[in-house]
Amino acid sequence: MVSRKFWFQISIHKKQFLKELILKQFAEIEKIWDSPKHKECKQRQSYSSSLFNCLNSESNYQNLPDLNFILQLELILLGVIQADLNLIMLILVGQIQMELSYLIVNGTTQELVKQTNLMVINVQSSRSVFLQLSIRLWDIKTGQQISKLDGHIDDIRSIRFSPDGNTLASCSNDKYIRLWDVKTKKKKARLEGHTNDINEVCFSPDGNTLASGSRDRSIRLWDIKTGQQKDKIDGHDHFIYSVGFSPDGKNLASGSRDHSIRLWDIKTGLQKVKLNHTHYVYSVCFSPDGNTLASGCGDNSILLWNIKLGQQKAKFNGHTHFVYSVCFSPDGNLLASGSYDKSIRVWDIKTGQQKVKLDGHTNDINQVCFSPDGNTLASGSSDYSIRLWDIKIGQQKAKLVGHCGTVNSGCFSPDGSTLASGSTDNSICLWDIKTGQQKAKLVGHCGTVNSACFSPDGSTLASGSSDTSICLWDIKTEQLKAKLDGHTHYVYSVCFSPDGSTLASGSRDNSIRLWDVKTEQEKAKLDGHTHNVYSVCFSPDGNALASSSGDCSIRIWDLKIEQEKLKLDGHTSIVYSICFSHEGNLLASGSSDKSIRFWDVETGQEKAKLDGHTHYVYSVCFSPDGSTLASGSRDNSIRLWDVKTEQEKAKLDGHTHFFYSVCFSPDGNTMASSSGDCSIRFWEIKPGQQFQSLDKNCKDGLIQLQTSLFQNNPLSQVSNYISTLLISQSVIFQAKGAIVLKGEFLNYQGVDLCQLLKVKGSCILEKQSECNWK
Repeated sequence: MVSRKFWFQISIHKKQFLKELILKQFAEIEKIWDSPKHKECKQRQSYSSSLFNCLNSESNYQNLPDLNFILQLELILLGVIQADLNLIMLILVGQIQMELSYLIVNGTTQELVKQTNLMVINVQSSRSVFLQLSIRLWDIKTGQQISKLDGHIDDIRSIRFSPDGNTLASCSNDKYIRLWDVKTKKKKARLEGHTNDINEVCFSPDGNTLASGSRDRSIRLWDIKTGQQKDKIDGHDHFIYSVGFSPDGKNLASGSRDHSIRLWDIKTGLQKVKLNHTHYVYSVCFSPDGNTLASGCGDNSILLWNIKLGQQKAKFNGHTHFVYSVCFSPDGNLLASGSYDKSIRVWDIKTGQQKVKLDGHTNDINQVCFSPDGNTLASGSSDYSIRLWDIKIGQQKAKLVGHCGTVNSGCFSPDGSTLASGSTDNSICLWDIKTGQQKAKLVGHCGTVNSACFSPDGSTLASGSSDTSICLWDIKTEQLKAKLDGHTHYVYSVCFSPDGSTLASGSRDNSIRLWDVKTEQEKAKLDGHTHNVYSVCFSPDGNALASSSGDCSIRIWDLKIEQEKLKLDGHTSIVYSICFSHEGNLLASGSSDKSIRFWDVETGQEKAKLDGHTHYVYSVCFSPDGSTLASGSRDNSIRLWDVKTEQEKAKLDGHTHFFYSVCFSPDGNTMASSSGDCSIRFWEIKPGQQFQSLDKNCKDGLIQLQTSLFQNNPLSQVSNYISTLLISQSVIFQAKGAIVLKGEFLNYQGVDLCQLLKVKGSCILEKQSECNWK
């Protein structure tokens, strides 16, 4: 049977309904956690209760913003669909986020994962994290991904290279251990035996044995050559989080949720020593000489143990939350630790003092590991990034991701093939518009990249940063060409003149500066604004420059005499963005007064005021033909306006955070948007192509739904503009305007969710004849 792909969309706008849904979900979760089987989940019970208190507090509830949660799910329909949707509600920084936690299609999770490559949330995990179903191998020198190993069907908890580097072992919440041939990138074996999630694996020093620790409270020893289980070691009273061989391979240490470390004799399988902690033991690691054992604990401390005496010898305090990982340097002089407090700390073993604190990750750090030469430390985090650190200087060397921070700006190359994006992660990424793949990452700024702009010929990219500098990049070589210094505060905006010879920049130092691109020297400094300059824009003929500021004004400058020509007053608050129309006779502005205004450039008079956004307007951009204006706002929406009629044409929803930038492609058919949700989206704007991202059957259905037969259907009010491509480092679940044919949606309690879909604008079709699909 040929599969059909549908986009299911749920848009949640009303707080009251959301509140009731959240309370209902947590009521059911509380019942589960109160059962004897889950008595150990005290911390999560407390967290759930705090959410209850927050939601039941009317004051907190009233302060919640209007919510527009977009849930996107691509399903493969092979007849009747039955989905188990466990909705987990989390409050993060005052914002409620809805995530899909588990999904079953025809009772087969594995098949769904294979077909959709979906990453989901593991409800049973002690921390809510996105499942990572693949293993990736990275080139340390270049920071590029070498290969991707797929096979596990649940969260991968631990990976380890064999001592000779030829084999890679991985363990997962799917209860299996897999062995991979590093050269061929093929699976060598699958080790079965554990009855619950496997938290860690570790090779013996000779590479012949693999140890594994599991939530089934057992340790198992495996023969690498045969793939058979050699021994099963029992003794812990709770989950086993960590296992580690001693350097001589004779002993094995294990850390557990039962607050203990145990040392085991590998030959006999018997317990030699039990070391007691006051909290969960998340990580254990032997020193290179085998005399000391380090442990990371849930009481925020690191303990050092004398193995021979079985006594604690030192305690390192500094972390402010759980310590998830500890690792000795190859020479044994240093110990690295990673914590839930998002920091990495490096400790001097002799003095017991902290040598350096490495900050950069934006979420808890799950793993730290030294390179064989001890010069580099690798760290893996729940912020979906891997970072490499230079231990000698205590600085980050590399980051193995795309953007992981707020994307502040976006700019198309002149030929429309590439998008440049600047982010709070201090980097600029170049993206292939067709594939959505990252082409290059430009690293050079040491502060947030606030603005990026291509030269007219596309050969150079300029970027302005909070580090007060402007960088010029060679697009072909992907190298830094020049760094322009002069501003004394954040650079918020950069813009090339139409002939590419001049670059204008606006800064928090209240000034505008003009730069000669060839000589890389400052040509002029334009003073007049009394507050931050947020945006600069050249007129199409290059004779004038417009600027907007926190002083609520817009100024137009005559570039021939380098003097202020006009001052446009009208906005009542900060003017964040300005843009000239293609003809150059009209200027659009967006402000924190929530309005967009059109100005006559010749007279300086306000021509129109466009209202509709419910929060600050951060970005405005004219389409190349000048017929449409796009605006991005802090209300999480993009709006398209008809320039002639001055009316709103469409409202585009999808991002879950503020819009910082909107930009049209040179042909006007595509629009890019960047947001505080750390994603970039591409939208198909060309008339008649609004259903491009859907297949033919879905197009036909949507068209028929807009006939008189469905005039009263809420779906008829859904915007036809759909994002055709999404670039994001995190999972964003979205779908707007669901069409459900013979679909059945039940949550884990058996509650039918079709009514929810219907209330939120979906069309539930019980019979095929209702839409006359062929």
